[in-house]
Amino acid sequence: MSWYEAAEEPELVEHGPVSGLAVTGRGEPGGAAYSQSVGALYAVMGALDAPMVPLEGRWWVEDERSPFDVPRDEWWWHLFLRLPDGPMPVDRACEQVRPGMPAACRVQHVTFTDGLCVQMLHRGPYSDEPASLARMAALIEAEGRTRNGLHHEIYLSDPGETDPEKMRTILRQPVR
Repeated sequence: MSWYEAAEEPELVEHGPVSGLAVTGRGEPGGAAYSQSVGALYAVMGALDAPMVPLEGRWWVEDERSPFDVPRDEWWWHLFLRLPDGPMPVDRACEQVRPGMPAACRVQHVTFTDGLCVQMLHRGPYSDEPASLARMAALIEAEGRTRNGLHHEIYLSDPGETDPEKMRTILRQPVR
């Protein structure tokens, strides 16, 4: 299965390592730190002359409560843009865009592996994700699995899209 494909029902899949540009931060989705980080990622990607790909986010909270009970400005994230395979002059691209985009100094070239996951395509607003996540949790339990990593989202539609009919997000949860 392709990195950018998911069924509309929860499914168990495996994804190997991927490399790309990443920025780690804390704050509300769409807030100042988040927006600056997204801008830096896309600026560096443009300097690499690499094909544009969907924005991704891996999310967590450092709190005992459910993420939905934690104020959004306390959420942590790794934002990510996948790079094509092969060497890429990321450091040079970061330095090239840094004068006009200071946040570019925080962009890193990383590789990570989701491995075995439960994933599904979520259609609709982000505020409706808890229902999809509950369906994923039911499959995780039915398969005798446990969570094993950060909640991962791939924004197939523009993250600023407000028309619920056009919003599509792959929800992915690594498991063991």
